[in-house]
Amino acid sequence: MKQLSQRPFLHASRAFAALATLCGGLLLSLSALAQTVDGTVEKIDTEAGKVTLRHGEIKGIDMPPMKMAFRVADPKWLQTLQVGDKVKFDAAKVNGQFTITAITVVK
Repeated sequence: MKQLSQRPFLHASRAFAALATLCGGLLLSLSALAQTVDGTVEKIDTEAGKVTLRHGEIKGIDMPPMKMAFRVADPKWLQTLQVGDKVKFDAAKVNGQFTITAITVVK
């Protein structure tokens, strides 16, 4: 009777362990970048798909507190905002532009 080698199994299990470690590290890195920040709506530009916010520090993209215009990932979000609204938002650099990836009005 021919004995099957366990080598393919060992290689597959090592590859799976390496992939799981890599994916876990990637998820940890992405979650570290995601940071909800408080802000206040200063201006809404629906034509440009931007909102200007006065915001706190955004560590994930190395940005100090300031007033700045951001693109929004979904222009429909601009219809839910009004100047003066207090918001919580997430931002990231998407295709080289600072972009709001999530935003919620704080009531």
